[in-house]
Amino acid sequence: MNKVLLDTHALLWLTLGEDRLGAEARRLAETAAQENGLLTSAISFWEVALLERRGHLLKNETVSAWRKNVLDQGIQEIPVSGDIGIFALEMNDFHRDPADRIITATAISREAVLVTADARILAWQGKVQRHDARS
Repeated sequence: MNKVLLDTHALLWLTLGEDRLGAEARRLAETAAQENGLLTSAISFWEVALLERRGHLLKNETVSAWRKNVLDQGIQEIPVSGDIGIFALEMNDFHRDPADRIITATAISREAVLVTADARILAWQGKVQRHDARS
């Protein structure tokens, strides 16, 4: 099975129809969705809620309604487990952002390609399969 985990911004770009999501990234996501392997970390919903609270997103619906729509589209929410939390702390030479750590640890633990445009994640030397969300 082809598994793809979307970073928070890639999830937003895909579900809100943003052009910033590249053609190859969109193709990876669509193929994974067809195989029931399109994933997102539960922490991404928390990040979206923070952005929405600051007035940056989702002007026409609540975060709860948007999340329901995301899940109804077949994107699987991966919970933040104790194992993922511990692994996220153990990732050497990774930057300090806790959400990025959890998202990356989730991708590694699920053996999924992480679709992200985050330069720090793309440059990290650790063992995560990744694809630049802009391409």
